[in-house]
Amino acid sequence: MREQRKVLNKTTMGITDGLPLTASDGGIDELRKDVQRLMDIEAIKQLKHSYFRCIDTANMDELGTLLHEDVLVHFIGGNYEWKLQGRKKYLDSIGASFSNRSIGHHNGHHPEIQMLSETEATGIWYLADNMWILNHNAFTTGTALYWDTYVKQDGRWLIKETRYERLYEINQLLEENPELASHYLGVHGTEPQF
Repeated sequence: MREQRKVLNKTTMGITDGLPLTASDGGIDELRKDVQRLMDIEAIKQLKHSYFRCIDTANMDELGTLLHEDVLVHFIGGNYEWKLQGRKKYLDSIGASFSNRSIGHHNGHHPEIQMLSETEATGIWYLADNMWILNHNAFTTGTALYWDTYVKQDGRWLIKETRYERLYEINQLLEENPELASHYLGVHGTEPQF
């Protein structure tokens, strides 16, 4: 575990105040901009929820449509730091983790979306997750704070940068794997790489 950890707050995460979430005093055009800003916030929420769904179902094709081509990924866990750049590199790496001998359960909660402009935004998410690696009888559970930047290209929001740092992480070796009544990745996951 890293002894030196930065304080996780908006300043250290690079999150600045966005556009105000107040209705303007202008006319119909200003009202349309206000409504569009709210629709963009909802679109970003759906984007991140889709991200978690695609991760847990190993749907790398759809996950790729959610990421900017030059996406930056930087994840800090209890005993790992994972940093890479580029959609293809990320998809190759994450796809290998969700094999037919794994189970993933990732939930993002409490979104704090800041609209910076009509095409730029940031977000903070609270992650709660469980991960079983059945071929190693390993189980990990924990929470993390994600902080992302988003860009809107061709009318669609994409994840430009995604980072997280664990708030806590518990890793356990299991004496035996759980008995599964259903195992989606057992059918749709890749062969284990490790």
